[in-house]
Amino acid sequence: MAPQRSRNVLFSLAVLYLIVLVVVAFAAPLVAPYSPTDQSLDRRFHAPDMRNLLGTDDFGRDILSRLMYGARPALIVGIVAVSIALVLGGIVGLFAGMGGRLLDQALMLIMDSILSFPTILLAITVVSFMGYGLVQVMVALGIISSPVFARLVRAETLAVKSEGYIEASRALGTGPIKLVYRHVIPNIMNKVIVQCSLTFAQAVVVEASLSFLGVGIQPPAASWGLMLKDARNYLIQAPWMAIFPGLALALTVLSFNLVGDSLAERFNPRLSEMN
Repeated sequence: MAPQRSRNVLFSLAVLYLIVLVVVAFAAPLVAPYSPTDQSLDRRFHAPDMRNLLGTDDFGRDILSRLMYGARPALIVGIVAVSIALVLGGIVGLFAGMGGRLLDQALMLIMDSILSFPTILLAITVVSFMGYGLVQVMVALGIISSPVFARLVRAETLAVKSEGYIEASRALGTGPIKLVYRHVIPNIMNKVIVQCSLTFAQAVVVEASLSFLGVGIQPPAASWGLMLKDARNYLIQAPWMAIFPGLALALTVLSFNLVGDSLAERFNPRLSEMN
């Protein structure tokens, strides 16, 4: 019971953190003490104090305000990228699972080809072709993440398709489209939701990585990746410039992973029994 209670506490804390993050991100203009782009050169590299609770950066900008505004692109990129990946990957996976053998092999060959490239390298390539910016990052991450959903949906569709009630439904004359909406999709949604949570965490990391490398969100916009990029030359002089955005990024990814693991356990009783 103790391990289960600990997991429940961690799940609750992760959900609470994500709720606070969403509220702060989208209410940033109301709750942030300063504009994320306001510069105060006479307060460059100021340590945390009552005026700037998390200190200032090399341009005298308030780090707390930039953290709040920086949560916006991270969450927006995650939501849009996961949505694109879910739609593209889901459609491909359903066609592969419900179609014939040749269609299945052709679609999975394309998905495997995309998966064979390192995520960051492929993201940089796609963004380089499309241009730099928030929209380009979202589309790139959505395309890159779609093979994971395609393989998951295909595997679950093949498993559901072999069940007896599917054969009975076909015998009653149910068409393939109605079969997918009535039986296949409801039975695979649990694992798809878990994958959405894990992919969201990956999208946040990749967005920060692209911004850190200079091919993602461009200055002077606030982004956790940009904040870490600015802080790399001042780790000794102003360590708070790297500590706070690094903690925000780590806690966000950890929270999404905890939520995903907890949902996986709840949707799969066998995992709970093993633990």
